[in-house]
Amino acid sequence: MSLTLDLAGRVAVVTGGTRGVGAGIARSFLKAGAEVVVCARRPPSAPVTAAGRTARFRPLDLRDPPAVGEFFTQVAAEYGRLDCLVNNAGGTPYRLLGAAGPERHARVLELNLTAPLTASLAAYEVMRGRPAGGSILMIGSVSGSRPSPGTAAYGAAKAGLDSLARTMAVEWAPQVRVNTLVLGMVRTELTALHYGDEAGVAAVGATVPLGRLAEPDEIGDAAVFLASDRAAYLTGASLHVHGGGERPAFLDAATANRPATPPSTEES
Repeated sequence: MSLTLDLAGRVAVVTGGTRGVGAGIARSFLKAGAEVVVCARRPPSAPVTAAGRTARFRPLDLRDPPAVGEFFTQVAAEYGRLDCLVNNAGGTPYRLLGAAGPERHARVLELNLTAPLTASLAAYEVMRGRPAGGSILMIGSVSGSRPSPGTAAYGAAKAGLDSLARTMAVEWAPQVRVNTLVLGMVRTELTALHYGDEAGVAAVGATVPLGRLAEPDEIGDAAVFLASDRAAYLTGASLHVHGGGERPAFLDAATANRPATPPSTEES
């Protein structure tokens, strides 16, 4: 039996959908037949296209609640519906907690937690009046479930985002489903800034059980599934798309001192 994910006729908004993971998600929705609107503060360097179709770009500062509300009202008026919101916009520079004042960390929290809340509230106002309801996807991170040195505010925001999604799922059911994709490392056009050249990327990828970083379109495929009717009974869920997670450091430390032939643990 084949798994068909057909989103033809549906309308999806992908925040931060002009590059990286967001563009990968937008391409997957285009391939599935959806009408896609991507938003960001700045336009993409090139249109986001897939399957001979193009996502429509509209400028938006997600930290401006009135502008966000107007944006979703306009999308609903133009397309007559809104089926899915993907809260992808976010990110952070590497910054140790003591290396910056609280206002800089607060800006990271605003972009990665408050902005998705603002967008979700505006999308919900559109979705809840529709018989078919809608779907909201949060783009989370493994940084929200483990220590995140150098990106502490980002990790805290992602932890809060996962909690927020689960509460939304309860409060907004059954009209709107809310789920989270928890991501590990993804290969994008900015990968070199974090991990260096190809050798560095390969070395980092080797720490993942599946042996590599994810590709943006693989994240997009998971997002399309959660937005589709095949996931109609999924809400309040967190789907980990991280290649198996991170290998615990103590295993490698122990390997260096482990005897070549481990002692038998069999009992007589």
